[in-house]
Amino acid sequence: MKYFKVIVILIILSTSVCAISPVMAQCAVCSTNVETNAKNGGTQANGLNNGIMYLLAAPYLAIAAVGFLWYKKYRRKNVSIKMRGEKLHLN
Repeated sequence: MKYFKVIVILIILSTSVCAISPVMAQCAVCSTNVETNAKNGGTQANGLNNGIMYLLAAPYLAIAAVGFLWYKKYRRKNVSIKMRGEKLHLN
């Protein structure tokens, strides 16, 4: 059963890696403006790329903040597990 799970995971990962295809994710207006601006020597494309990176990073930062707060709130210190009479310090 363990080998079956490993094989299924490998099949899923290999199909997801092999199924990558290039996509054009910009709307027609955005791509036209960026292409025209880039041909004329403008820097609008850099601003668009920075905006995309900002929007990409925001959810990860929010999840990291929630995870950090959860960790700080629910961690315990000086937990006694009664293993050979020693205390386990989770610092």
